[in-house]
Amino acid sequence: MTKTEHFGLDFETFARLIDNMHDEVIIYDNNYRMLYVNKACERHYGFTQEEMVGLPFWEIIEKHSAWNRPALPTVYEHKRPVKQEQKTYLGLDVLTIAIPILDREGEVKYVVLSIRDNFHKGQIPNLDELDAEQVVFDDSRPEDLIYHSSAMENVMQSARKVANLSSPCLLLGESGCGKSLLAKFIHTNGNRKEKPFVVVNCAAIPEQLFESELFGHVQGAFSGATHARGGLFAKAKGGTLFLDEISELPLPMQAKLLHAVQEMEYRPVGCSQTVKADVRILAASNRKLERMAANGAFRQDLFFRLNVFDITIPPLRERRDDLIPLLSYFLNHYGKKHHAAKHLCPEVQSVLCQHSWPGNVRELAHLVERLMVTTDAETITIDHLPTTLYQTTPPITNTPSFGSLDTAMTAVERKLVLDSHDKHGSTRKVAVALGISQSRASRLIRKYTSETESL
Repeated sequence: MTKTEHFGLDFETFARLIDNMHDEVIIYDNNYRMLYVNKACERHYGFTQEEMVGLPFWEIIEKHSAWNRPALPTVYEHKRPVKQEQKTYLGLDVLTIAIPILDREGEVKYVVLSIRDNFHKGQIPNLDELDAEQVVFDDSRPEDLIYHSSAMENVMQSARKVANLSSPCLLLGESGCGKSLLAKFIHTNGNRKEKPFVVVNCAAIPEQLFESELFGHVQGAFSGATHARGGLFAKAKGGTLFLDEISELPLPMQAKLLHAVQEMEYRPVGCSQTVKADVRILAASNRKLERMAANGAFRQDLFFRLNVFDITIPPLRERRDDLIPLLSYFLNHYGKKHHAAKHLCPEVQSVLCQHSWPGNVRELAHLVERLMVTTDAETITIDHLPTTLYQTTPPITNTPSFGSLDTAMTAVERKLVLDSHDKHGSTRKVAVALGISQSRASRLIRKYTSETESL
């Protein structure tokens, strides 16, 4: 009889209790294989519990970048406990304590990790009695984007390929999908990362001031120019100049920008001499620049000069696999900002996964912050969602207009499950889309598929 059986606990009950811990618990075998992880991992990494178990450790590190610095290799190598601070993929600062369990020969049999978020320096446990090894790493970490989808992985691969190039690159995509973050990612992963990253919002600068803002001016160039001033090209010297909303640039300024980009030189307002430009140009637009150029609303020559390389970020509605990790990230981020710890009930996750997100990631971020501030309860339910969310969420059709509540609820569940299965195919993706466990998704798919086949 095991100790848990002696106290009336079977393994299933014991595991359920561990699942309800705030701290994350991970158990590895003697060769980097994850045997168990509790449910707390979902708020740290954006994976479901079912997805985490069985993932190879090195895939978690190399492909998903779960932590900025792994503790496990040190434990295996030195066979001693390790404590260290880490930053997770979703931006959480956590404290990891990893303890090896040795067999009779003194070899590692298991490694147990306890990972805690929302800790303060004074709360770090004293592990001197365990002879723990403190691992120290460089804290620098390039800014990253949160994603799990293959569509965004393709975007990131393209971004890495162009990071070290000097040619212009055009970033396209709907408003709020992350073009500014992608531009920063390209900069921080390129050979100009030690130099400035300067953002120009082309829609926010008045037309009459644009030339001076971009290229600078000399003293006396115009009324009020009491001293010489360098422009944004000068400020970005050696680094990256990011021209956001380039489609809003006035036509007269497009000709001047074309010369600067093409010749890599510019002339400050009121100056007779040209200045060499040493910048990498990135530009972004949420409008179809190619169509604007064809219609004469944007200079064709400037479009072709900026479009040496182009990367299009798909809208959030076309990369549903990114919804859950993004939700986890923003819950963590705004929870830390507003000193609140909240989570979404499964029904809320399901509604959010069905929403079309016309405002993309920006809309999602604003919604989560609103819910974090306006919800008093620890669990965010359907009642807490704004009514505007339902106005832009596709309605569920073909639901019964009469009958009992149970009959109506079953019909809605059946349609959601079968529609999601037709769209996504795998039980894992259905589970993510509906905000339920993979085992429940598999059971419901079998149930409603068999019913359909019997009709």
